[in-house]
Order: sequence, then C-alpha cells, then structure tokens
Amino acid sequence: MQRLSSRISRAKLSSLTTPFTKTHCKHTFTTFLANPGLQKQQQQYAIPCDFLKWASLGFYRTSKFATGFTPLQPKPLDSIIDIQRAKDKSSEDLASIWDDYHIGRGHIGASMKAQLYHLLEHRARDCRYFVIPLWKGSGYTTMFAQVQLPHILFTGLEDYKARGTQAAPYFTVTFYRDFAESKDLVLIRGEVVFTSKLSDSEAEWLLETTQSFYLNDVRYKLVEQFNKQTHDFEFKDVLRALNMPVL
Repeated sequence: MQRLSSRISRAKLSSLTTPFTKTHCKHTFTTFLANPGLQKQQQQYAIPCDFLKWASLGFYRTSKFATGFTPLQPKPLDSIIDIQRAKDKSSEDLASIWDDYHIGRGHIGASMKAQLYHLLEHRARDCRYFVIPLWKGSGYTTMFAQVQLPHILFTGLEDYKARGTQAAPYFTVTFYRDFAESKDLVLIRGEVVFTSKLSDSEAEWLLETTQSFYLNDVRYKLVEQFNKQTHDFEFKDVLRALNMPVL
C-alpha cells in the first residue's frame, strides 16, 4: 500500500515557490447543526463507554448522521495556489510545493495517488465511520471519524456522545481532485479547528492512521465490522492493530 506523501520538510519555501502560492487565509467551515428529531433519541441511544457494545452507533448510521450538518465550504483550490502555474509542475514537485506551503500555517498538507483515492472513496461509500485511539501521555483519547469524501471530519468520541450532531469537528480534511487525471495526484488539506484538542503532528498522525485503516486490506476488515457488524466489533482489536496497550 502506498501511503500518504511523507515528505513534511521543515525547510523554508524557496523563491520559486513563493509566487506559486497565493495569499493564505483560512477557509470557513460549518460545524454540525442540530437535528431536532434526533435529540430525544440520542439520549436514549448513547454510545456505551466501555466500547463493548456498538449497536447503538448503528442507530446513528440508520439516522443518516451525515444529514445532521451542513456540508463544509472549503476554499477552492485556485484560491490557494496558482492552478495554471501548477499545471507545468511534475507530480513530485507539485506534491513537494503543496506540503511545504502548509508548514507553520496551522494546516496539514499531504498528497496521495489518484488510484488510492478512488479506493478510499469506494470503501467510504459503504463504511463512513470509524474510531481511532489517539495516544496522549499515559493513555489515549478516542476520535470519531466521518469519511464522506471529499471530506473527512474528526471529533472526540466523548463530545459526540454528549452532543450528537451538535458536536463540532476538531479536525477537518478536504481532498482536491483537480490533478487526479492529469498528474495522478490528489492534494490533501487538513485544518486543525481546535488547537487545544489536537496538535499539528497529532492531526497528521490521525489522518495517516485513518487512511491506513481504509487502504490496508487487513485493517479495513475492522472498519467493515464497525460499520456493518457492530455487535461483533471490539475496540481492543483497533488498539492491537496500532500496537497500543489495551487499558
């Protein structure tokens, strides 16, 4: 499996890349909006804290969790980079420039081959949700991921249990497919919404790890189980897959 572009150089942009990128400003996004019809039901179908019974999460899937919020309004790619100039770059150079541009700007820049994106897209149609343990100090916090391409949204599982569709995302990701056909390249832009909840390095790890569960055949079986066989899903299997201790 080919992973995300791992080239996250800390070098400054060269004079060549400076005119290539446009003036930066953060894109706007819309957080989860309340669905009044679910509020009473959410209280009854809370996700259990012991992670042993996941059938309640299946109720949220049946309730079309994705319809509980307004879709993200990401910045178009041509407002971030000069599309015409980018067309003259090789895939490798474009991926490098994209990664470097996002360093120190409160965003995550990455890229992937178009074929891998299509596999991710195909699998996410059937399995939109997953849980990822994020190690912090002497323990982990569990993140709830919604993969609805071209976006991925992450929020804390505890926040989602408490607030349901009103829970705001901690981290949002947008996939840009503008060069998928011409350069076999999909550009990825992540924004850490709550820096008090996630660091840039944690967000980068979270994105790569989530994609590994969708793109790796063995790990994807856990994603399928979480989405389709919730009664059989055990969170400790995710911990073991990541070589984390079962607390």
